[in-house]
Parts: sequence; C-alpha cells; structure tokens
Amino acid sequence: MKLPILMRVALFLLLTLLPPPAARAENITVSPEAKAAMDKIYEGDPDAALRTAHSLEQARPDHPEGYLLEAEAVWWKRYCAACEIKYGMVDAWKREKDADDASYLALTSRVTVLAEQRLAKSETAEMHVYAGMGWALQVRVYGLREENRNAARAAVKARTEMRRALQIDPEMADATAALGIYNYYVDTLPSVVKMLRFFMGIPGGNKDQGIEQMRVGMEKGVLLAVEVRYILGRNLRTYDHDYEQALKVAEPLLARYPRSPLFQLLAGNLNAELGRNALAAQYFHSALQTSIPDTACAARIHEIADAFLATLH
Repeated sequence: MKLPILMRVALFLLLTLLPPPAARAENITVSPEAKAAMDKIYEGDPDAALRTAHSLEQARPDHPEGYLLEAEAVWWKRYCAACEIKYGMVDAWKREKDADDASYLALTSRVTVLAEQRLAKSETAEMHVYAGMGWALQVRVYGLREENRNAARAAVKARTEMRRALQIDPEMADATAALGIYNYYVDTLPSVVKMLRFFMGIPGGNKDQGIEQMRVGMEKGVLLAVEVRYILGRNLRTYDHDYEQALKVAEPLLARYPRSPLFQLLAGNLNAELGRNALAAQYFHSALQTSIPDTACAARIHEIADAFLATLH
C-alpha cells in the first residue's frame, strides 16, 4: 500500500533534516613497545627509547611511529642539555646552531613524509596528526635558535594538519592539544613578534582557549598527554606567573614519574616561587640523587639543582 503524498514528503523532509552520523573516533594507535619507550623518555632515559625506536623503524620502515619516537627521544636529550636558570626559572631558553641539527630536522621531515604517503592512499585523522607532529618537532629547534620565521612557518603547517585531523575526527585529543599549544604561544608573543605574525599572515591565537585545549590533551591524549602537561605547567609559570596553578598541573607528572629529574626541577622551581623552600629543597636533592644515563643531561641537572639549592640557603 502506497503512502499518501503528504506523508511521503514529510518523511523525506525528516530524513534530509536529520544530522549526519557522527564521525568515527579513530584516536592514535600506539604500539605497546612505543608506549613503554615513551615512559622511558619521561623517566629520564631517552637512550633506552632510542633503541626501541630503531627496532620499530626496522620492523615498519613505512610507518611514522618509530621515527616520531626517535625524534622525541633525541629532543629530550637536547632539551635537558640546553636547560639553564634564567629569570629564576629553569628551561631551555636559547641554543646556538648545532652540527646535529640537520640530522634531527631530517628525522622530523621523515615523520611528515611517511604520514603524507599514507594520507595519499587513505585520509585519516591519525596520519594528519603524525604529519603535524613532524612539523611541530621542527618548531622546537627553530624556537631555541630564535629563528622566528622558520618556527612560524613550521607551526602554521602543524596547525593546518591538526585542524584537518579534527575535521575528520572532532574527538582527536592529540590534535586538540597541539592546537592548544599553538593558541597559547601565539597569543603570548611579544608585541614585536606579533607584528611579524601580522606581516607573515600567521593565524592568531587565544590563550584561554589554548589552555582549555591543552587540558583536553592532558586528560585524553595518547601521544601528547604527558608533554602537554609539562608545557602547560611551564607556561603558567613563565607567562602567567600562576605558580599555584602551575604546580597543580605539574604534580601528576611526579606522581607518574617520581624519578624524572626534569619534572623534579620544575616542581622544585614552583615550590621555591611559592616560598615553600623546604619542599623545594627536597625536589632538588631528589634530582641530584637520580641516576641519569645521559652524561650531558646529568651534568646539567646537577648544575641547576646545586644552583637552586644555593639560592634557598
């Protein structure tokens, strides 16, 4: 029996006005070996992670996971060795060009190229995140070298990839976290750099939105959950001088990685800013007592912890 014409029209309108099906949440797929290696990085042993990264590269040379892990491990070694105290805060503030920079940048490019090759066959939010991470890894080096134009170009390319990832999967927390980092930093740039941003046509940012996006990444991210928490803790200290809130953000890092020397230094730094000298001293002493396989990192950690302890006394 045929439906009356008005009923058929009504049914047609109902079906066409219904919202489209929600995009399938893909999330990032990380192998158990890579997860364990990432923990090694944050515990203070990136060399162990490098061994795993090389194994993953040999097993799956056409997948960006191993190369991203290798780049992360190399970065944390370089970051630790570049840390120093400036304005009473520990961070990697500036670093001159290094002979190893070219190989590191080639490694980050490899991450992006492999992701793009997979995207050419099948577009996924996951591979857009990997492609964006390759660009984001470059921003770190250019930023330390104060090469603002190169850093800005790489950051915009990373932003484009992350935005596309969220168009495919709005629940992709790592893409949200990466956009949060971009939004925060771009909105906190000095006036002279903001002028450069205007002339280069770089998209603006929003610090408050960036903080909320980073919080999403902290809670739900796969690749960036730990790193974005560390970045937000540092940023709340450095740019907002909100030491109490920064400590609340950073404390879960120590709960998960109690022997991480870099996390100990951050916690000690924040407690010192809050006038909690006894607690700050405990963190600095813990950093001194931690065994660190990387000799360059170990030397820098000892130098910084000793310097902080001298100011407390």
